[in-house]
Amino acid sequence: MNIQTLIKQLESQKHNQILLDLYGDASLIDYQNKRYIQALKEYQHLYGDDDIEMYTAAGRSEVGGNHTDHQHGRVLAAAINLDAIAVVSKQKDIIKVVSDDFNIKEIDINDLEKKKEEEGTSAALIKGVVSRLKELGYSVGGFKAYITSDVLIGAGLSSSAAFEDLIGTIIDGLYNNMSIDMVTIAKAGQYAENVYFGKPCGLMDQCACAVGGLISIDFKDPYSPLVEPIDIDFGIFHHSLCIVDTKGSHASLTNEYAAIPREMKSIAHVFDEEYLRDVDEEKFMERVADLRIQCGDRAVLRAYHFFKENKRVEKLVEALKKKDFDLFKHFVASSGNSSYKYLQNVFTTIEPHHQPISIGLAISEDILGDKGVCRVHGGGFAGTIQAFVSDNYVQIYQKEIEKVFGKGSCHVLKIRKYGGKKIFD
Repeated sequence: MNIQTLIKQLESQKHNQILLDLYGDASLIDYQNKRYIQALKEYQHLYGDDDIEMYTAAGRSEVGGNHTDHQHGRVLAAAINLDAIAVVSKQKDIIKVVSDDFNIKEIDINDLEKKKEEEGTSAALIKGVVSRLKELGYSVGGFKAYITSDVLIGAGLSSSAAFEDLIGTIIDGLYNNMSIDMVTIAKAGQYAENVYFGKPCGLMDQCACAVGGLISIDFKDPYSPLVEPIDIDFGIFHHSLCIVDTKGSHASLTNEYAAIPREMKSIAHVFDEEYLRDVDEEKFMERVADLRIQCGDRAVLRAYHFFKENKRVEKLVEALKKKDFDLFKHFVASSGNSSYKYLQNVFTTIEPHHQPISIGLAISEDILGDKGVCRVHGGGFAGTIQAFVSDNYVQIYQKEIEKVFGKGSCHVLKIRKYGGKKIFD
C-alpha cells in the first residue's frame, strides 16, 4: 500500500474496526491511529514515499505456571494488547532497521554467520531469526523497516521476544506469503536469543508473543515443547488484565532468582533426577521428613509449589475451556497464594523490611474484594503484580492502586487474540 494513502485512511479513521479487532479496546482506537500515523511518518522521513506493509507482534503475560518452566513443567501464557509494530518495504539483500530512534547495524543476508562481537545486540537477534528461518528452508531477503514498541521494558512482558517474533513475521509476510507456522517463528526467536544474542531462554515468551491468545506449553521435552492454543475469546469474560509496577528494584537479586531452580533441583537429585518434572509426587510426599534434613525446608516448600502449580496449569486450562471464569479466577488466586507461601518469591530475605510486591498484593486484595484476583507476576521478588479485574471496576482499581505506587504504575491491558500478524499491505 502507498504510505501516503494509508496515512490518509488512518486520519479518516477508516481502519478503526481493524484496530478494534487487534487491540480489543475501543478506548485505545484514537491512540493507535495516532501511533500508526506517527510510525508511517517516521518511516517516510527515513526512507521516503514507498509502498509499504505493516506488521505486529504482541507482548505477553504469564498467567499460570510460576517458576515451572525451568523444571520442564507446564505454563499458561497470554498475548496482550501492547505490541511492537513495523512499517516495512522490501529491498535487495540488506536488512536495515531503525527501532524507536535507535539505528541498528545493517545486515547483509549473504552474511548471516554468528559473530562474537555482536552478542547482546539487536542486530544479533535479527540475524539469528533470519539465519534460522533460512536453515529451515524458508525464503529470506532484505527489507527496510521502522519499528516502534509500547511493550513495557522490565515489566515481565517480553519486549525482546516481541521484537524477535516481529522480525520473523516480517520475513514470513514479505517472502513466504504468511505460510510459516507461528510456533516455528517462535522457535527461531528462541534460537536467535540463545545462540546469536547469547542469553539462555525458554520458549514461553516467544510462543505467547507469536501465537496470540492464551496458550498452554508443556516443557516435558524442552527441545520439542507441546504448544496448545486455547480456542477462546477472552473478551466474553469482561475482565481486564492489569499489570502493576510496584517500583521495586531487581538489582542484587541474581542470587535470589538462581536459588529457586537450584533448590528445586536439589530435591530432584535425591531421586536421581535432574528436574522435578521427572520426580514422582507421591514419592516426594512420602520422603518429606528426610528431604527436610537433606535439602532444607525452603527447598521442600519450593518443590511442593512446583508439583501443585504444574497441576494447576491444567486446571486453569480446563476452566477456560469450560468458560467457567469464576473457577479460572479461583486457580489464579491459588497460584498467587502458592507463590507467596511455598515458592516464596514475593519478597527477598536480604531486605525483609522492603516488600513492595507484598504491599501491592495486600492493597489489591483490599480494593478488589470479589471484583477480581491478583498474584505475583513473573520472576518475583521485585517488579510487577498481575490482577484480573472486572471491566466495570477497573477504573476504580487503577485509581486506588496508583495512590500507593504512583500515576502510570497500573497498566490496564486486554488479552488479544493475535500474536504475529500482517496488518496492512
